[in-house]
Amino acid sequence: MKKLFCLLLSAVMAFSLVACGDSGSGSAGGSASGSAGGNSANPADWGLTTEVTSTDKITIRLAYDCSDTHPSHKAFVEKFQEPLQGISNGNITVELYPNSQLGSLAENMESMRIGDLEMAGLTDATLAATVPEFNLIGLPFMWTSIDAVHEALDGDFGDYLNNLLKEQTGIINLGYLDVGFRNITNSKKPVSTPDDLKGLKIRTMTNTLHVEYFDALGAIPTPMSFTELFTALQQKTVDGQENPTAMIYNNAIYEVQKYMTVSEHVWTSTPLCIAGDFYNSLPADYQAVIAEAAANTVEYQREMITEQNASLVTDIEAAGTEVITLDADQKAAFQKVAEDSVYKTAAAEYGQDLIDMAAAHNK
Repeated sequence: MKKLFCLLLSAVMAFSLVACGDSGSGSAGGSASGSAGGNSANPADWGLTTEVTSTDKITIRLAYDCSDTHPSHKAFVEKFQEPLQGISNGNITVELYPNSQLGSLAENMESMRIGDLEMAGLTDATLAATVPEFNLIGLPFMWTSIDAVHEALDGDFGDYLNNLLKEQTGIINLGYLDVGFRNITNSKKPVSTPDDLKGLKIRTMTNTLHVEYFDALGAIPTPMSFTELFTALQQKTVDGQENPTAMIYNNAIYEVQKYMTVSEHVWTSTPLCIAGDFYNSLPADYQAVIAEAAANTVEYQREMITEQNASLVTDIEAAGTEVITLDADQKAAFQKVAEDSVYKTAAAEYGQDLIDMAAAHNK
């Protein structure tokens, strides 16, 4: 994370267009969640090193789709909202909007592009609709470990994607939060082989590689917004879905699904994004402290989500959902389908060199 923070601080000078921002930047779209917890401008009191001397009053609205029980929300409160409000003596106001209160992630992204929203926790699939290379984060069985993901996204591979994002949209990625490895749930039958998925309607993200992969598995991939998912499962519009364990638990998806397969077939991240025009309009010390708070948020959130994704499987099983954990041979069968299908597509669309850049971090 030290490397990530250093890179973000270096970016401050590159992104800064003016020395002082508009004191009216941002607007209050609702009440802020949490509180500053104090009014100390001492950076150490907030786990920060950046000193803030500017007194411009700004509001940052941060939108995301996870619930207010999810580790990301807790991290946003404790490592982003409270420190920024505290270090600035209340001059920086951070309003948090969980549960898609400000619309879908696609709508959040468009709002940042046109200047109607300051920040959002998006997904790699959401960004891929505009910058297709982000699809590679979710290439099935791309990653062999969480450490490999972090090394790649905090290093050369992540830098490459971030530069494309900034160039093509003006949006700045302040760091990659974890969502985690995705697992399959459904209401029809246990799934332990690719054949078991045949004919099942599975909600996927809009990632074209995900859609192709589930099609190759024999399922009927059905892309839709996460905001529509629970109702679709309740009404049997789709038979199942795939998400990391913490998302399945914290959004009560297991309550409308009889079976869960721990497949860990795809990794999903949440890029913590800020509108470039808004960020560039801020004083340099505001830019620096926002970047540092974001880096702290990423580090804290990753620790919590990793623990939850591991531990909540037991809670889901205790609630009555049948859990099937794939062994190495079973997982290899799912991986072979990926290698015979989407890997060829990904290499043709994005270049084998870019895939190799990412995969080089696997040990």
